[in-house]
Amino acid sequence: MELRRVVVTGLGALTPIGNTVSDYWDGLISGKSGAADITYFDASLFKTQFACELKNFNPENFMDRKLSRKMDRFAQYAIVSSDEAIKDSRLNVEKIDKDRIGVIWGAGIGGLETFQNEVLGFASGNGTPRFNPFMIPKMIPDIAPGIISIRNGFRGPNFATVSACASSSNAIIDGLNYIRLGYADVIVSGGSEAGVSISGIGGFNALHALSTRNDDPKTASRPFDKERDGFVLGEGGGCLILEDYEHALKRGAKIYAEIIGGGLSSDAHHMTAPHPEGIGAIKVMQNCIKDAKIGFSEVDTVNMHGTSTPLGDVAEAKALKDVFGDHLYKMNINSTKSMTGHLLGAAGAVEAISSILSINNGVVPPTINHQNADENIDSKINFTFNQSQKRTINFAMSNTFGFGGHNACVLFKKLNN
Repeated sequence: MELRRVVVTGLGALTPIGNTVSDYWDGLISGKSGAADITYFDASLFKTQFACELKNFNPENFMDRKLSRKMDRFAQYAIVSSDEAIKDSRLNVEKIDKDRIGVIWGAGIGGLETFQNEVLGFASGNGTPRFNPFMIPKMIPDIAPGIISIRNGFRGPNFATVSACASSSNAIIDGLNYIRLGYADVIVSGGSEAGVSISGIGGFNALHALSTRNDDPKTASRPFDKERDGFVLGEGGGCLILEDYEHALKRGAKIYAEIIGGGLSSDAHHMTAPHPEGIGAIKVMQNCIKDAKIGFSEVDTVNMHGTSTPLGDVAEAKALKDVFGDHLYKMNINSTKSMTGHLLGAAGAVEAISSILSINNGVVPPTINHQNADENIDSKINFTFNQSQKRTINFAMSNTFGFGGHNACVLFKKLNN
């Protein structure tokens, strides 16, 4: 069976450094930090008092108030980013076969804030159960693809992927394979997350996973820097319209890039810590490149998972050397989490968008906030520190690794024919 080719024909982004794809890209190439003091709740007693929140976001600018109140923030973000991507794709939703359009969406946690607020409300009462009838629908991760489907009438495959910080990369890979195998012509894929909340910050603080650089939030996310002390929590959503190549050509669609590979693996090591030798990271990149049917030396750039954690950054850098050998020194490596923070289940989608736009614009966004070299990280690697760099990009890869040892990797190609 010959697999169908799959291309990207629409993009949507809602991020801490820009609420549209164009604003997001402008923020990336200019090295903008999305980190600032938390405004959603009083964090003065928390170890971490800052995050990468969305700026000037009002859901009622995109949907009516009644609908927005039926959704957790993560689902609102899904609606906004998917609306932008669908519009960008110029799909004629009145004429296209909606039975052949699916939605596969990633979320690592789902409606965390909804659950938190409902439990806090119950705990503050006299024991009488008074719960919002939308509590369960607002919580479950699969409500996001469900609402996107309902909003647009898409009747194809519809489900959510949950693999912590690899969730939306898993969604993209599932979308790729569903189209390859002929189960759909178009898949609305991506992910969203709204983890900046009392329980989100508190929970990750308890794990000692977050940076506590409260005196200087904007430089707190500093991947590969010797003084890094944990990740910065972000939020938002990203959407990619994946489409069968022939289907896209037939309707005259704008094509951003071809998605040619998806890799998966597991560390099988620890619930939250990466394997110290990067075994799962090595395997996922190898699997991705094998799936893409290209050589290791053809990859031009990798947007790393690069969370700014003491253990993770070292392990991933070692994995890159094992995979690419000396070719690594000819590549551009970066971590856009230095600017957006860590969007958890949405990370794979927004970082895939960055990789695609790098191909289109011939620019690699920087890894900002690097000040001090870490002797445990190979100094010959070009991490694109502090300033974006121009180069021709034919193949771009994006890594995402999640709690539980989940690893997912996607690879995009500049479309020449």
